[in-house]
Amino acid sequence: MSTDLPANSIVIIGAGLAGWHVIDAIRAKDKDVPITLITSDNGDRYHKPMLTVAISQNKRVADLVRASGEEAAKAANITLLANTSVTDIEPENKQLQLVSSLRSDPVYTNYATLSYDKLVLAMGARPIFPKSLPEELVWHVNHIERFGELQEQLQGEAQRVAIVGAGMVGTEIAEDLLKAGHRVTLMDINPAPLAQMLPEQATSRIADAIKSQGIEFLGGAQVLDVVKNDEGTLEVSYQLGDEEKSFIADHVIASTGLTVDKLLPTAANIDFDTRTGIKVDAPTLRTTTRDIYAIGDCMSINGVPCRYVAPLRAQAATIADDILGLEHSGYEHKPPMIRLKNKAISVMATGIPTASGNWQVKTETDDELVMELLDNDGKIQANVTIKAPVLA
Repeated sequence: MSTDLPANSIVIIGAGLAGWHVIDAIRAKDKDVPITLITSDNGDRYHKPMLTVAISQNKRVADLVRASGEEAAKAANITLLANTSVTDIEPENKQLQLVSSLRSDPVYTNYATLSYDKLVLAMGARPIFPKSLPEELVWHVNHIERFGELQEQLQGEAQRVAIVGAGMVGTEIAEDLLKAGHRVTLMDINPAPLAQMLPEQATSRIADAIKSQGIEFLGGAQVLDVVKNDEGTLEVSYQLGDEEKSFIADHVIASTGLTVDKLLPTAANIDFDTRTGIKVDAPTLRTTTRDIYAIGDCMSINGVPCRYVAPLRAQAATIADDILGLEHSGYEHKPPMIRLKNKAISVMATGIPTASGNWQVKTETDDELVMELLDNDGKIQANVTIKAPVLA
């Protein structure tokens, strides 16, 4: 079947924070321009960063959802195509090929062709599952539906949970599960948490803090395999130095990074990198294909992915102005403050921190460490402040 929207219609793919922010920004300037939102789920509005701290607070999916997709669509005066996937983009005639996410069998599926005038890609990024972490056995918490399923499994008595990947998300989940009463093993191929972002002098303090809580941290551990045994539990095999070891867990959570699916960017002939995402023009957030924009986790600026919540409102406002033909000063990307949500230690970073580079100590005491990362010209590229928690 064919579905045609009115002229000057805007189509947004993805109903996460980024997609809904674009809708809010457009509606603040134009109450009537036709907007269609396409999402492979039901489109509910929720704040994804809460997923890493919600289990210990006993917040269920219903507590985290601010509005159902249907309610939010009605309030915003948009058309919501929920449980729908985009299978192809045809930029030459500005059309999308759609298919129901609920009915994948082509014999019984209603296909649709949807036209657009302006298209916004807000499809986010998806978790990376290395071969050693079979997706059918391993959890992730990148989406509220999967989070809800994991939360149901963790009800009742304390369970043994292994988390693979000690970046920001993995480290936050580890503390959340510990506070909920579970036994937690946090693993990373690097020697300490946040080791790709911060220098050893900083990460060693983070490692000491989380271990002091009772979290088992296995640094320098390469996961080899996860196998379900006859008892229904999982055997996690890993390499640590020259030794191969294993332990038993009830659940394994992957926090091993994100990647952007190449299907739609490739179809639309957009400059794209699977690791960093869709390349956009920084002031306008336009992609390299006419009348297509990108925002949030799926995009990159100057080769750097933009996977933080704080800049989304400014990004959405720029896209809204550009789409509506309004004058604007252009988006100016400012890396947001990065704040680890763990209570065991306070970690705040600004700029673009990377572990390698010329880090200089500004303050170093038992309770506080302040460091700056200098570029080749001696200018401050990033800084980090780590403080011991204030005990009540």
